[in-house]
Amino acid sequence: MESVRFKNRTWDVAADLRLPKDFDPTKKYPAIITAHPISSCKGQTSGNIYAEGLTEMGYITLAFDASHQGESGGEPRFLEDPGTRVEDFRCAVDYLVTLDYVDEDRIGVVGICGGGGYAVNATMTDHRIKALGTVVAANYGRLMREGAPGAAIAALEAIGKQRTAEARGAEPMLTTYIPNSVEEREQAGITDVDIVDAVEYYRTPRGQDEGSPNKLLFSGLEAAFAFDAFHLAEHLLTQPLQIIVGSVPGGFGSYRDGFELFNRARSEKKDIFVVPGASHYDLYDKPEYVAQALEKLASFFKDNLQ
Repeated sequence: MESVRFKNRTWDVAADLRLPKDFDPTKKYPAIITAHPISSCKGQTSGNIYAEGLTEMGYITLAFDASHQGESGGEPRFLEDPGTRVEDFRCAVDYLVTLDYVDEDRIGVVGICGGGGYAVNATMTDHRIKALGTVVAANYGRLMREGAPGAAIAALEAIGKQRTAEARGAEPMLTTYIPNSVEEREQAGITDVDIVDAVEYYRTPRGQDEGSPNKLLFSGLEAAFAFDAFHLAEHLLTQPLQIIVGSVPGGFGSYRDGFELFNRARSEKKDIFVVPGASHYDLYDKPEYVAQALEKLASFFKDNLQ
C-alpha cells in the first residue's frame, strides 16, 4: 500500500493506493475507487475491508479520505458537503488516468453507505467510470430531510442562525453524527439497529479510527437538505450497476434506498443482491457477510471491467 495525494480544487486529497500481488508496472490493470461512508475514513471499511478484498482479486484500488475530513485537506474542517464529496470521485479518476499502469477504460467504483450515494451521483456524470458497485448505499439528502414534521425546516433555521453568528466572529459549532459512546446512546434511549451498530462500529475498538472523530460542522449542513443522490439516475446512470443491501432494515434506510436506486437507474445491466440476515453495519466488517458482498462484486467486476 502506498499513500498518495491528488488535487481537488486547491487542496490535497489523501488516498491509499493498493497494487495487486505480482504487480508489473509495464502492464495495464483495471482500477477500482472505494469510497467511505459518511463520518468514516479510508482506514475503515472502504480501505481495510473492501479495497483490500478487491486488491486481492487483482485490481488496483484507490481508497480516499473525503475532502475536509481525515488526512485530506480543505477548509473548513469536518465539512460534509455533497457537491465536494461528488467532485472527489472525479478528481480520483483524474489521478488514476495519469498512471501508466491503469487502463483508463476499466475504472470502477465501490461506495459504502453515504459514500455509495455519492458514488451514484458521480457515476451519472463521469462516464469514465465504467462500472458501479454500491454496498448499503444511503441517500444522505433523503436521510436529512426525514424526521418529525417540520424538523428539516427547523434545522435549516438553526443552521442559518449559526452561520450568521460565525460570520460575525463566533467559533464554528461542531456537532456529532452519532452518540459518542455506548453509554451515551443507552442514556438517550436509542434502540434503532443502525444507530446501535454505528456506535459499536465507530466508537469502540471494533472499527474506531483517528481519521473518524465523529465531528460534524453544523453550519455547513444546508446543502445536504436539498441533495438527492439519485437525482436523474433514470436519465444519466447507464453504466453497469451492482447494488448490495442487507435484509435487516434500519433507520438509515439503505435497504429501501437500494431498491429505489435499482428501480430508477437507467442501466441496462443492473442487479440487486440482498444479503440474508445482514444489517447495515454487518456489511462493513463482519466476515460472513462481507465475504458474500465481495463474492458478488468479484463476479460483477469480472463481467464489466475485465
